[in-house]
Amino acid sequence: MNAPAEILASIGGADNVENLTHCATRLRFQLHDNSGIDEKQVESIPGVMGAVSQSGNRYQVVIGGAVESVYNDIMALPEMKEGGSATGTQKSGSNADVKSAAKEKGPRGRFTWLDSFFDFLGDSFRPILGSLLGASLIITFMALMGTLGVIGNWADPRTELSPTWQFINLCWRCVFYFLPLMVAYNASKKLGADPWIGFAVMAVVMLPGFTSLGQYATHLTFAGSEINVVRLFGGHLPLTIFDYGSQVFPPLLMAAVLGPLYKLLKKIISPNVQLIFVPFLSMLIMIPLTAFLIGPLGVYAGAGLANGLKAVNDFSPFIFAILIPMLYPFMVPLGLHWPLNAIMLLNIQTLGFDFIQGPMGAWNFACFGATAGVLFLSVRDRDVTMRQTATGALAAGLLGGISEPSLYGIHLRFKRIYPRILVGCFLGGLVQGIGGGLTTNAFVFTSLLTIPAFSNIPLYAISIAVAFFSSMLLVVFFDYRTADERAEAAKVRATEDADQAAEEARKASAEAHKAELRADDAEARADQAEQRAATTTVAAERAAQVATAVAPARTALAPNAVTQIASPVAGYVVPLDKVPDPVFAKGTVGLGVGIDPTGDTITSPGDGKIIVAQDTGHAFGIKLDNGIELLIHVGIDTVNLGGTGFDVHVARGDRVTTGDVLVRFDRKVIESAGYSMITPVLVTNPRKFASVTQAAQGAVTPGEGIITVTAKQ
Repeated sequence: MNAPAEILASIGGADNVENLTHCATRLRFQLHDNSGIDEKQVESIPGVMGAVSQSGNRYQVVIGGAVESVYNDIMALPEMKEGGSATGTQKSGSNADVKSAAKEKGPRGRFTWLDSFFDFLGDSFRPILGSLLGASLIITFMALMGTLGVIGNWADPRTELSPTWQFINLCWRCVFYFLPLMVAYNASKKLGADPWIGFAVMAVVMLPGFTSLGQYATHLTFAGSEINVVRLFGGHLPLTIFDYGSQVFPPLLMAAVLGPLYKLLKKIISPNVQLIFVPFLSMLIMIPLTAFLIGPLGVYAGAGLANGLKAVNDFSPFIFAILIPMLYPFMVPLGLHWPLNAIMLLNIQTLGFDFIQGPMGAWNFACFGATAGVLFLSVRDRDVTMRQTATGALAAGLLGGISEPSLYGIHLRFKRIYPRILVGCFLGGLVQGIGGGLTTNAFVFTSLLTIPAFSNIPLYAISIAVAFFSSMLLVVFFDYRTADERAEAAKVRATEDADQAAEEARKASAEAHKAELRADDAEARADQAEQRAATTTVAAERAAQVATAVAPARTALAPNAVTQIASPVAGYVVPLDKVPDPVFAKGTVGLGVGIDPTGDTITSPGDGKIIVAQDTGHAFGIKLDNGIELLIHVGIDTVNLGGTGFDVHVARGDRVTTGDVLVRFDRKVIESAGYSMITPVLVTNPRKFASVTQAAQGAVTPGEGIITVTAKQ
């Protein structure tokens, strides 16, 4: 059994795991029950540096710098992939978990058929978002050229463009013209049919030959629109001729029929001949059914929805401009925005323009503005995890117009964000409504790069700026977390800072050990050279002197040598197991004591080099010249003060001698913030020595021995 599997087994298996995350050096488990875990067994696993059981069934396993790899290996174990917990609780707090929780709160969580319907819509479009995004940026370039007067109205087929610009125009038109084929493939695959059968069925009505049948058509008027009808098979069957390019409702309806039909045929046809007859019969039934019935129904259904929204916009562009961005924050988490995307495409094909994307941009930029506010606060608070999440989400939004990373990665996790977004949506839509509304000639993703695609560029730019900055400032000034969430985040950061300091000390220890080995090797070679050259006792004595000069730092830790570590501050000695932090108290970071200080100055307990110096002034690592490595952590959780109350006198890499001031601190600031003053003083490389023990009790003064370090034999 490998280490990740052993760790999972030691804490009760996947069924006992409610949630698993990690920080800089620790795996953080939320368990159903942590009472029966054998900590000695956990700590005996190779690669595990320690284990800490906490209240609330929380459990930490200290790994060190390799924690991310171990976390990924655990999450990849089959028992974790299969669901693990019998209660079906979240395993990692992933975006998929948040998305699922959002669905459960709406009608999708109560009606299975509704959830399946919107999943069908989403999976029909989601795989082609990349090609749509690429096409939208080409559209933006064409729009910019049109705005600058380089070319004419590129979106009007009647405009004569040069062959070069015609070719560039084709680069985006191809995506939208053949969109029905892409949707047919994805939708058929989603419903369990052969996707290439769905592709082939839809391809029939998109052939130039199908469109050319219109020359034999009779022109009729239906619902106020003129249509072309060709009568086939002796005039008994009317075939309606449409240009199906860019249509999305017909392939969706076609796939909805093909999926059940395909499964039925596989059920009733012998497996021995399914390869031949299932595709054949599927095409034999679906091609005429799509051409004569499903295709026209899809065109009319899409047109009906589009006309309904157009009627609202025609009645009051002002109301429409506010309504759409206010609805989008609730539609996107539930997947209800996919039908609107289809209508946008239909508007462009039938009307030559779309009026939904402008208001949608107000929602998107309100969403991105809230993410920018979260990013600002995460940088200020040194929240590395949230900073990374917000940075990626903001880049995807501003450059790609994609809101899902922001929505599922941040906004749905914190209930205080949505009211701030809604304010941005309202104000952005209000600006567009006052300005008379917006249109665009092509389907684009609403990002910074696609601003030139809109009819009134200044109005659109102002509206999205208002939406962005209003949401951002509301998040910055009023935060996105509750008081409890801020306190928990601060506690996590404090623990991670301690982990980082300990990890840096361990790395420095490892480097020092390597250097010592190299010095030993150099010393050995020097000894051999001197011995070969020695002809007299005087020469031998000189060789011994040279060897002593090579590594003077080792003389203090000769076999069985005993070294006293001096107290860095006046105060009272506290046994290590009484330090009010489980990681320090268990000796996971190192061995030593705590000091409850009465003074306000931390000094160096010996001669050496600073290897860790936190900007906040709360933690210092020192590599003494005799090889002992120390960590001095001023108070517990004092990293949360962000350096307030600390006057730092040294930096990483500085040389210090005994008694040099490392930091001065203000007791009133620390105590008024509610943090413990107890200061752990730890030897972080205890495995190099025979023993590390407490050397004093009660009151001590700076320079008085508090820890005894005994060298190995």
